[in-house]
Amino acid sequence: MALLLEHEFKPLPADKQIETLPFLEAVAHLPPFFDCLGTPIVYSPVKADLTGNIKKIRAVYDSNPAKFKTLQNILEVEKELHGSAWPKTGATLALMWLKRGLKFMLVLLQSISDGERDEEHPNLIRVNAMKAYEIALKKYHGWMLQKLFTGSVYALPYKSDLLKALEKGREVKEEESIEKIHQFLTRVTPILDAIYEMYTKMNAELSYKA
Repeated sequence: MALLLEHEFKPLPADKQIETLPFLEAVAHLPPFFDCLGTPIVYSPVKADLTGNIKKIRAVYDSNPAKFKTLQNILEVEKELHGSAWPKTGATLALMWLKRGLKFMLVLLQSISDGERDEEHPNLIRVNAMKAYEIALKKYHGWMLQKLFTGSVYALPYKSDLLKALEKGREVKEEESIEKIHQFLTRVTPILDAIYEMYTKMNAELSYKA
């Protein structure tokens, strides 16, 4: 898949220490995914949020590449640096929201890859998008944002149009596109799971609503 497989993620190492720079370089190619979902009033802010958080993490990394070599290094150093203000600060907060946006994306794609659908309307992706929203973002959104997202599913593209957009307009058989999605998920899901695990272990997860 042209968009998703544009830049490879490094395999998750055995110690689950994710190198910051390769991670940021790979994830920087993913925000355009949200252009493929249409509904600019909803998904443009999500794209902008992802892009902004990547830039915030990159700025911290660039300030001292040796000190911030891994994502865990970032959390550990900022915890020491910011004291009681941590984790609601710096690159720690940016990565927290970045992982949620990525989670939405991965759950949506996994649901499509698994063949989950509305049997009466098999070319719609509302079921997939709502599952992703419920799992990744809903509990962190206030009432107004929840209503906005719930309404947005009725303006989502057809599955066939989404797959074509992910192929950058090329006509590709659905099964070929689904296989590429599967390849992407195989690479990225373990990395995202490791980031979530790191936040849990370091007690860095926050539940306030945006």
